[in-house]
Amino acid sequence: MRLILLAILAISLPAMAQEDISAKAWLENMSQALREQEFKISLIQIQADHIRPLVYIHGKVNDQEVAFLEHLNGPPKNAVRVGNTVTFIEHDQPAYSVHANRIQGVIPAAFADDVSKLEAGYKFVLGGRSRIAGRPGQLVRIIPNDTNRYGYQVWLDMDTYLPLRFDMINGDKQLLEQLLVVELLVLEEVPAILKEAHKQEWPAVMAQSERAGAEDWKFGWLPVGFKVLIKDQHRLIGSKEAVEYIAISDGLASISVYVAKAGEAPLPDELVTRNGLSLATERVGNAEVVAVGKVPAETLSRIAKSIMLQ
Repeated sequence: MRLILLAILAISLPAMAQEDISAKAWLENMSQALREQEFKISLIQIQADHIRPLVYIHGKVNDQEVAFLEHLNGPPKNAVRVGNTVTFIEHDQPAYSVHANRIQGVIPAAFADDVSKLEAGYKFVLGGRSRIAGRPGQLVRIIPNDTNRYGYQVWLDMDTYLPLRFDMINGDKQLLEQLLVVELLVLEEVPAILKEAHKQEWPAVMAQSERAGAEDWKFGWLPVGFKVLIKDQHRLIGSKEAVEYIAISDGLASISVYVAKAGEAPLPDELVTRNGLSLATERVGNAEVVAVGKVPAETLSRIAKSIMLQ
């Protein structure tokens, strides 16, 4: 009987200690785990009209983070990150590299960053516990402070603090997108594929496009916590005209804004919402502005209407 009681205590004590951890501390532990641990996760990205299976592997080689993302369905499509360089490898075009500290399209980059940066737009609340991919998970709700963005839910593995499930939900609690881990493997050592990636000579980072003569646009209004990350010029598919491109983000939600002189470039002219991705088009003076992002359409419309020349 005494041995049984000791075994129960050994299992219960770590769980009891975790009861005192705040929602923010759970997220901070997750951030550290995503940067420091060696692991492999098989996951599926679920949206309204499709399911995308993925494999993500992470580790450190010579104290430098290395990661590999593979899309399992369709034509071969992979991404490799070594330090702050991400290289995209696809079957129908040459490999190319960009500066980035995370591979986009899998685990949100903010999860491996300073989570305090999210507090301008969100609050963190502990939820219940559930079993995911055969592992006990703790739910943390990331609740927006306003109606200008969506909410999120993340379940963290109680042993490793790595994410097991990530949901994006709208104000009506409807699920817009989900990343669901089906298998999590904590690795004893860095896998060979990451060691090879670290040694590989990848293409040089693409040079930023020239902005000679570009107009300097600014926003009269942005939701609290959103900041401008990139100002660039993009050439749209099917058009020879370059348009102004501005990327903004609050750490979780990202928005792309395109500005062109009216009639010079074929920009979309309708308002749509699909899988949480919305689009808004506005006429501002003699410019057409298109905003695209995973936020409510009303937010995009207000951002587009606020743009003006510096």
